[in-house]
Amino acid sequence: MTYTCFITRFTAHFAGILTVALGLSTAPATAQQQLEEIARIEVLDGGLTARGTHRAALKVTLAKGWKTYWRSPGDAGTPPRFDWSDSRNVQSVSLNWPTPKVFVLFGMRSIGYKKELVLPIEITLKNPGKPVLLAGAIEFGVCQDVCIPARMTFSQPLDAGAGRNAAIDAALAHQPVTATKAGVRSATCRLSPAGDGVLQIKAEITMPSAGGDEVTVIEPGNPKLWASETTTSRRGNVLTTTGEVAHVSGSSFALDRSQVRITVLGKNRAVDIQGCTPG
Repeated sequence: MTYTCFITRFTAHFAGILTVALGLSTAPATAQQQLEEIARIEVLDGGLTARGTHRAALKVTLAKGWKTYWRSPGDAGTPPRFDWSDSRNVQSVSLNWPTPKVFVLFGMRSIGYKKELVLPIEITLKNPGKPVLLAGAIEFGVCQDVCIPARMTFSQPLDAGAGRNAAIDAALAHQPVTATKAGVRSATCRLSPAGDGVLQIKAEITMPSAGGDEVTVIEPGNPKLWASETTTSRRGNVLTTTGEVAHVSGSSFALDRSQVRITVLGKNRAVDIQGCTPG
């Protein structure tokens, strides 16, 4: 497969997003200087879990009217990136994303958060019982009429005896529910070539409605694969969503259905579906 035609096909679309929706090239120079007035970051400490891991969270507080983005932000958003390299006694981290909101600006969809984001983190320690420092940086976009690419650093010693944190608990409770809890009976994915090095993925999910106009997000499960915005329709208990997937390098690729993650965002709840079977 080749990627050349795919890039040509979407270049104008992405250019419009960057200049109109994201505004990265048109944001005034003073915007970066005002970043601290737009966004603040702090580390929340939730102490040790029953598993012996440490619970914490990054809290991003935004000025009125500003938003930031989810891990899969849509064509009009930019995903956050994390650097944990300044941390001490941290073996690995797992992020627990709370349910985001869907925004539409200039006809383009983005997915993220207004006012604040509390992002729970479960930390596996290298040496349990030893001091822990959570430190590093986050690169993310903050947007209003224009967007500013931001980089903010954080550093916080963690206390094993800190106890549970109400804000972290609330964010964990606001995660999408599992497929089992949502009553998902089946999730199938049909794959077919779409031309120009693109693979079309069509998922059919048998599940009760999540409420209102449902939006689905498909994540391929491989950071080197790009997934497009989806189109979604419902007929009875079957939700159908279609999108496109391509390799960022333009090389051929295989899509592992077991790694595909589908999130259904509805008025009443969000549903996290991990893996699909051949359709």
